[in-house]
Amino acid sequence: MNLDNTKLFLTVKDHSVSQEVFELYYDEANDMLFTSPQPNEEELARYYESEDYISHTDNKRSLFEKAYHVVKSIALENKLNLINKQQPQKGMLLDIGAGTGDFLLTAKNNGWQTLGVEPSPRAREIAKAKGIQFVSHIMELQDHSFDVITMWHVLEHVPDLELQIQELKRLLKPTGTLIVAVPNFKSYDACYYKEYWAAYDVPIHFWHFSKKAIANLFSKVKMEVKQVLPMKFDAFYVSLLSEKYKSGKINYFNAIRVGLLSNWKARQTGMYSSLIYVIQNQKNHF
Repeated sequence: MNLDNTKLFLTVKDHSVSQEVFELYYDEANDMLFTSPQPNEEELARYYESEDYISHTDNKRSLFEKAYHVVKSIALENKLNLINKQQPQKGMLLDIGAGTGDFLLTAKNNGWQTLGVEPSPRAREIAKAKGIQFVSHIMELQDHSFDVITMWHVLEHVPDLELQIQELKRLLKPTGTLIVAVPNFKSYDACYYKEYWAAYDVPIHFWHFSKKAIANLFSKVKMEVKQVLPMKFDAFYVSLLSEKYKSGKINYFNAIRVGLLSNWKARQTGMYSSLIYVIQNQKNHF
């Protein structure tokens, strides 16, 4: 992205892998941040090389990881209920960034026809062992072939944001539903932890969204946000990691306090730590 008409917002370290420092720039027109510099495709893989990148493993080594999987099982049911509400007749479901495949497995067992995209070979092999089918790239897929497309904390990882949004528009049926979940850099926990906020996750998070940013980006392809929903557990998960980055250890008491406070404040502001956007094609446009 061009740095013209932007300003430096924050300097953030990659706490997970490289310890390198990156800059976040604020794009006022879209009310969003972007990471600079952004690694190219050849460089990117090494920034994911961490045993702590939990969405690419099924590890349950620690209390933290065990708690993550308990919460994950609740979240899977919530996600299933959401897609069933949007498309009661079910149909074709595409999950981009499917990780180890648990969401697709839950949907498949509920009667959905499922397909996944996942760049991580390790995560993909775990998912395949569960019976999940994959394609290498969404550009292989036919136009207007999916009733629901989901991206659970994936859009922020996509290098070419505009192309990705165009492809989502192309793949979705005229009456289909796109569900996008992303961190919210305007949440209380983001403001509290500042450069230690774990959901910045530089440099693998290229983009950092607000409500206005998501609405603006999708309006360019004649799609609109129909509903915005909270992901309340994320305030606790992100706060736990942020405490670790800030002090070198997990302060459970303070992380829970910040998570509770973030969710309480968001009841008035709507600025939860992460938000789910339910997006559909604008009426009379396809």
